[in-house]
Amino acid sequence: MPGGELTTMTRQGAPVYVLSCGQGINGEQMVRSALVQFPGVRSKVIRVPHVHDAHQIHEALERVVGEKGVVVHTIVDPGLRELLICECEQMDIPCVDFMGPVLDMMQQHFGDAPLCEPGRYRKFNQVNMDRVTAIEFAVAHDDGLNPQDLGKAEIVLVGLSRSGKTPLSMYLSVHGWKVANVPIVIGIPLPSELMAINRKRIVALYIDPEQLAAHRQIRRKRLGLTDDMAYSGVKEVYREVDAVRELYRRHGFSTINVSNKPIESSAEEVIAIIEKRFPEGAHKQGKRKVEP
Repeated sequence: MPGGELTTMTRQGAPVYVLSCGQGINGEQMVRSALVQFPGVRSKVIRVPHVHDAHQIHEALERVVGEKGVVVHTIVDPGLRELLICECEQMDIPCVDFMGPVLDMMQQHFGDAPLCEPGRYRKFNQVNMDRVTAIEFAVAHDDGLNPQDLGKAEIVLVGLSRSGKTPLSMYLSVHGWKVANVPIVIGIPLPSELMAINRKRIVALYIDPEQLAAHRQIRRKRLGLTDDMAYSGVKEVYREVDAVRELYRRHGFSTINVSNKPIESSAEEVIAIIEKRFPEGAHKQGKRKVEP
């Protein structure tokens, strides 16, 4: 062959129609995974999603017949699945059921009937995507980062250094909440971006001065820093806590006490405050619930 190049002859195969009562994405992936085993064949894969009634099945099968195609389906509704299989037999259309045999086998093995709820896999994975998005948001908006995005947060935690803002933010994000946290430094004005958002989204953290001083001393030793009484001295911390409580009162921030409290309890208090204030819109992108 000229230039020593290898060529592969391909031929056109029958189009594969993927019928699903959901998106049909998983069925399409399975078909494409199988097609790569046939490098000499080029075949169209056509998804037909959201099949919910007999009319849609008949309409799709007319297209299949017209193109001399084949059918693969992931229909979970038993009635629709049976109808599709029978129609394909009558119309002499090659048909592969990706879902029925698996559900039957699992039902036999587990002793439980399947829910047969269309789109359930996608809903489950959307919940996981909400969780990932929330975690990424919390990381990107930790300790005052990216203040221009504070208006996108569902919860904004404020508090002194070492009052537990970051761990509480991360815990809430794992449960699907988009959380930002902003440090408060006495003597430095609050960020203008913080003052511009809906203050009902802001939750301030109070911590016992002696506990706060202990946290700061541990951090100072861990980092190998010299003794800084202005940062970790008990008297100085008492003055700082008094000042921040006055700041919370002046700005009307709701406050929770995180002293000697499990992070789960603090998180429950924060969520209760936000859900009480926003019964229909606690989550800005619509109602969603992320299970632990």
